[in-house]
Amino acid sequence: MNEFVIAIGLMMFSLFAAEALGLATLRLIGFYTTVTEREAKIYVLFGNVLGVISDPGLHFLWPKFGWQALLAPAFGQIYRCDLRLDQEYQRSTPVNSEEGAPMGIGVWYEMYISDPLSHIFKNTDPRGSLRANVGNAAVKCLSNMPLAEMLESRHKMSLAVRQEVSPLSLEWGYQLGSVYIRKVHFRDVGMIRQIEEKVVNRLRQVTSAIKQDGVNQVNLIASAAEREAAVAFAQAAVMRPKIVGEALQAIAKDGEVAEALFTILETEKIIESQASITLLPSALRHDLMGQLQASTAAVKPAPKSSPT
Repeated sequence: MNEFVIAIGLMMFSLFAAEALGLATLRLIGFYTTVTEREAKIYVLFGNVLGVISDPGLHFLWPKFGWQALLAPAFGQIYRCDLRLDQEYQRSTPVNSEEGAPMGIGVWYEMYISDPLSHIFKNTDPRGSLRANVGNAAVKCLSNMPLAEMLESRHKMSLAVRQEVSPLSLEWGYQLGSVYIRKVHFRDVGMIRQIEEKVVNRLRQVTSAIKQDGVNQVNLIASAAEREAAVAFAQAAVMRPKIVGEALQAIAKDGEVAEALFTILETEKIIESQASITLLPSALRHDLMGQLQASTAAVKPAPKSSPT
């Protein structure tokens, strides 16, 4: 049983090795090739382009190129081009505004290879040339623009750069996609500091104006409230004597009630004053008052006689 399992394992390994060796041999003699998604292969033999294969899948080369497919892997060249969408961002491209302010432009753009032959044979560094072309187009199209327009109209600037770059990029096999001006900034540090100071001062002025306006509004509201309160208190002060008079007039109709009310009011005033009160019996009240009057008269000093 073990020998059978070992034999099966060796046979499967031999089949896999034979398959890999056979496929490698077929590729070596140019029988077939595989192309992945968004990829292109260019076959060149003795300086002549045999063909371009850009469709993904399995391709048999003998029906396409004939006997030259046998020599292409060994004596020719096979170029691989990545057709996937790519992107790049150029930071702070120097331009000047119409007012002479030194500005920096950040340009973001997308590109992909639309013509593999032009990309391989018409330019030794198509990506670098496209980068330089985008920078030159940004300087050419965006220089001498009004500063306000440069800071606000991003879409118009992006469209101008794309229209300038697209014709040249097609010559090098590149198709330019979206172009977007992502950042516009000042390059002069001194100017940046001055703008920051002006913005800070303006913010302080606006904050102070808002604060003063708030204080004024509060004062107006307080004044209006005080005026309304004063009017209400004045009306109450005018109505108070009338109300008190009517109440006293109603109370005065009954003598006992009036006497009891005034007695209670007098008692409350005495209690609120916190004065010292001495209570005397009614039998001693008249004698004590006479004695106090007599003692007061005795204490008074005699008038001084004038010198003769």
